Amino acid sequence: MTAVPRRRMVPAYLATGGRSRPNTPGFERLTVLYAVGPEPPQGLEHEHGRLWELLRPGALTVVEAAAHLRLPVSATVFLAADLVEAGCLNARAPIPRAQQTDRSIVERLLVGLRTLR
Repeated sequence: MTAVPRRRMVPAYLATGGRSRPNTPGFERLTVLYAVGPEPPQGLEHEHGRLWELLRPGALTVVEAAAHLRLPVSATVFLAADLVEAGCLNARAPIPRAQQTDRSIVERLLVGLRTLR
């Protein structure tokens, strides 16, 4: 028999402090977050501390962090924005998608490689 996931005791909207928009705009689902400093900042609220601890070993996207914290992405954006504003986290824009490779360049490369034989 599989274990039933526990429900959150505190609604996710409480993690946002009742706000409807984060103070720091520009966060996307794929924004990369990483912790600043080796020690946790003093005076963090519980959910903020959980996010900082999660990011201490390395970088994660907002979506990945939300999944680990079992919070909605929108609530995680609020937490991340608060920590970036406080100087506890850094955020980097997502890596842009690669452009489509020009087929003619690949074909010329293959022809060149074949002539090396």
